[in-house]
Amino acid sequence: MKFHLKVFIHCAIFSLVISTNMFAQSMQTLNFEDAVKLMQTNSRSLKMADKEIEIAKTERDKLNSFWYPSLQASGAYTYLSQKIEVKQSLSTLTDPVVDFVHSIIPNDQLITNFLNQIGSHTLAFPLAPRNLTTIDVNAEWIIFSGLKRIRASKIGKIAIDMAHENKGQINAEQRVVLVEAYYGLRLSQQIVKVNEEVYNALKKHYENALKLEEKGMLDKAGRLLAQVNMDEAKRELQASLKNESVFQNTLKTVLNIESDTFNIVPTSPLFINEALPPRSEFIQSVNTNNYLINLLHLQENIAKEQTHINQAGYMPNIAFFGKQTIYSHGIQSNLVPRLIIGVGFTWNLFDGLDREKKIRQSKLTQQTLALGQEKAKDDLAVGVDNFYSQMQKSIDNVTALNATIELSEELVRIRKKAFVEGMATSLEVIDAENLLAKVKTARFAAYYEYEIALINLLSLCGTPEQFYNYSN
Repeated sequence: MKFHLKVFIHCAIFSLVISTNMFAQSMQTLNFEDAVKLMQTNSRSLKMADKEIEIAKTERDKLNSFWYPSLQASGAYTYLSQKIEVKQSLSTLTDPVVDFVHSIIPNDQLITNFLNQIGSHTLAFPLAPRNLTTIDVNAEWIIFSGLKRIRASKIGKIAIDMAHENKGQINAEQRVVLVEAYYGLRLSQQIVKVNEEVYNALKKHYENALKLEEKGMLDKAGRLLAQVNMDEAKRELQASLKNESVFQNTLKTVLNIESDTFNIVPTSPLFINEALPPRSEFIQSVNTNNYLINLLHLQENIAKEQTHINQAGYMPNIAFFGKQTIYSHGIQSNLVPRLIIGVGFTWNLFDGLDREKKIRQSKLTQQTLALGQEKAKDDLAVGVDNFYSQMQKSIDNVTALNATIELSEELVRIRKKAFVEGMATSLEVIDAENLLAKVKTARFAAYYEYEIALINLLSLCGTPEQFYNYSN
């Protein structure tokens, strides 16, 4: 009797510990739709994706800036080693006069000497001093660049589309992780519930075994078998509670919730759809909405625009230019005008075949990306087949397990009744209880596998938000 009393005390303490752990923290219910909203609000990955979109928009604006004229101010102070001046020898003026005088007065010396003396000197006209200071405003406006700016603007817009596609892909990945954590927690709670039912049933069975042993209707071995299996059920329950705690922490991490004061209770049930759309619909959705295929297509468009930009290298650039001198010290306006306006062009006639190589490279990139899209479609079709088959398998398993559960519940009822009447062994009751628990767990696992396959399939299709429609 003392031994039996210790067992009852041990069971009571274990039950108290379980109830204490369950209610030590407050519970907060959360359905899947609210979990998605919370994830989208708190996800750091999605916030980083939003920043990538902002960066792409900034890059587009930077490319669009080439449509506007450029305006620059420049100033300089210059010290020259010598003055800038124009020197003119007077001999260029006196020599013609000397020749003229000789033609009139052949033997003249007086006038000739006087003129030669004057011609030996040099006149100097200063143009600028040794210290110069200027402040100028320079403007340039490219009016024709071979359509390069139009192509660059298109690339900027495509880059924004790529950033949005990248965010969509990250959002799909986060939804997959959320489904795994959310419904994983739901599955673990269902398994805990099943293990609690098994433990309570085996505990009741053990109590019946004690009564039968006291009446002499059951030997000690039968009672020990019931006790051993009860302890094993307790261990399974403890393990499932720990597994539930792991999923609890995982879900909080996915939702970016840093709180140990409450536990999340998922209210959206595990589900399964009895019928699925045809596989061809998913294949079509993959070919049109898949993030990877869309990104490859956008990259191909960028390669096309880059090809046009490289081809525009054969055309000249034409631009307006102007310069206004705001302040000048040392340079006279009659030497350098204060305002200069004009139109000019630059035309690269030969660059060592660099343009031809760039055009060929961009065309090869374009062809490679087109092949990559076709390969991605083939690879993704295999993924669709795998997930679609897994979903069908889960549906078949649930259908079969539902019938098995009904038979197992009836078997447990019959075995329990027979054991109380002494018509069944303790092992038969235990086997029936374990079989029922195993079948229930397998059914919940089939539901969970269906959820995981569904969200992965919808993510491949680029429509993860439709998961909520399937759940309803």
